[in-house]
Amino acid sequence: MINSTLAVVLVVIAVFGLSLVIVETRTIENSAQESVDSDAVRLVSIVDSRLLGGEGVTPAVLREQIEPGRYAMIKIPNRDVLEIGKRPTGSVISSQERGEQGETVRVEASRSTVSREIGRTMLIILAVALLAVLAAVFLAVRQAHRLSAPLTDLAETAERLGSGDPRPRHRRYGVPELDRVADVLDSSAERIARMLTAERRLAADASHQLRTPLTALSMRLEEITLTDDPETVKEEATIALAQVERLTDVVQRLLTNSRDPRTGSAVAFDLDEVVKQQIEEWRPASRSEGRAIVRSGKKGLRAVGTPGAVAQVLATLIENSLMHGDGTVALRTRVTGNQAVVEVSDEGPGVPPDLGARVFERTVSGRNSTGLGLAVARDLAEADGGRLELLQQHPPVFALFLSREGDPGREAGPGADSDTA
Repeated sequence: MINSTLAVVLVVIAVFGLSLVIVETRTIENSAQESVDSDAVRLVSIVDSRLLGGEGVTPAVLREQIEPGRYAMIKIPNRDVLEIGKRPTGSVISSQERGEQGETVRVEASRSTVSREIGRTMLIILAVALLAVLAAVFLAVRQAHRLSAPLTDLAETAERLGSGDPRPRHRRYGVPELDRVADVLDSSAERIARMLTAERRLAADASHQLRTPLTALSMRLEEITLTDDPETVKEEATIALAQVERLTDVVQRLLTNSRDPRTGSAVAFDLDEVVKQQIEEWRPASRSEGRAIVRSGKKGLRAVGTPGAVAQVLATLIENSLMHGDGTVALRTRVTGNQAVVEVSDEGPGVPPDLGARVFERTVSGRNSTGLGLAVARDLAEADGGRLELLQQHPPVFALFLSREGDPGREAGPGADSDTA
């Protein structure tokens, strides 16, 4: 940019400066010639008037009529030649006029005066050209810095994005084109940050949600290896296959939520079947803890949602009760309005008062756990239009609300069916 600006300025100075020098030179020369011509005309006029009036013509009378330093020679017929001043040597500017009485007047001036005047004019033009060059260099350097500094900053921003630092810088430079590039880089940084957050969240969710089902599946496989009864092997293998299918569904649900949390795959399903599956899956873990899992409430409920996601939500609630609670874990189904509700409770101390309003936030935990389980469970419930709430802190009661479809069933009373593990 500096070189280009200098080249343009030098071309302009060369073209217009040369033209100006030529014009000024001719103007000075013409002015000098006109001044000499004026002196000659004035002397001829004075000499004519004196000759007609019979007055004397002397150098003393005529010396004041020409510029100082000039030479004049007057030739009058039948008289001596009159000279005024010292005749210049070298190149001269001259003018000769002839009067009405036959006299001849010649005025000469040294061209050195004109040369000095032209030299002064050229020095002024050269000084102005030099100032123009310095001003152009200053402006070019300033403009180049104004453009190069933002470009360097944008390059550093792009390099940070490439190195995995997606933080937007929100810097603007007052240049529309550069500000547009900065807008694009900041938008890209925000998109990359969201993508990285989604990927990390998916990895954390998948790790947390698959840990317990894989442990349960491992226990099923261990039971198969320890038994020789074909019926037991068949039963445990069937349950293990069902667990694998639910794991597949959970993984698919996590992937779907990571791409678009609003995308759901809700269908009508038998809520009793999902509750029964969870009781069967958690039976070994509850027995090993010397605790029981019981189920009560309405039967025959049909809800709208994703069976695998609902099973995973219930698994998270049961796991929390076994890990952080105490006594019997109770699953109760009921109806409220047009919604089917599954409540999970235990006899433990419950949720601490300071965590009651934040228990569903990520990384919030009061018992040295990851704090992801309830947050992921809430996301899974909301993806299908349901919701997960903490109804009571002491003792803890969590409720999963789902849209209801079909026959609401009958209320479980003293003679209602119940499952105990």
